[in-house]
Amino acid sequence: DGKVLVTGGYGDSHWLNSAELYDPSTETWTTTGSMNNTRSEHTSSVLANGNVLVTGGHVSIDSLASAEVYDPSTETWTAT
Repeated sequence: DGKVLVTGGYGDSHWLNSAELYDPSTETWTTTGSMNNTRSEHTSSVLANGNVLVTGGHVSIDSLASAEVYDPSTETWTAT
């Protein structure tokens, strides 16, 4: 649908699990379901079914070996 999913990161001295959607056609941001884990420096991939796979990243100096999937139709995250 052309929206951009922005997830996690680091801000205000803490790691984030938040997720927001940016709609470039209206230049608006909306919050969506938060990830199960805080993470920064992770990767995201859009899957063939439209879901988004988020993997790896860091929390503090610890590397993460976890992944989770975002379903835009339900705005929910599932650990994988």
